[in-house]
Amino acid sequence: METLNFRFENGTRRVTPHAELVGVVSSGNLEVLIETAALNGGCEVEVKTAAVGFAAIWRAVIADFNLRWSLADVRISINDVGATPAVVSLRLDQAVESMMGARA
Repeated sequence: METLNFRFENGTRRVTPHAELVGVVSSGNLEVLIETAALNGGCEVEVKTAAVGFAAIWRAVIADFNLRWSLADVRISINDVGATPAVVSLRLDQAVESMMGARA
């Protein structure tokens, strides 16, 4: 098991003040928990993954996600058991879109 932590500063987009859980931890998938937190405009992402040695790929996927959403005051927890980068991106987007939809 490997734990990776990422932090992005100066986010510009805020989400509704509640938590959202998407995905299911099972073979080849992951779950994403996204919640608001007082992070001075930052976005923190913690990844717990069974696929050890893929930090560079995770960094690229999470950085791409940050470029798309630029979230502020958000904490994201990811529990992974070997999801592909495409599935990771899909679940992250799904979590944010669920929170944004709750705002309407």
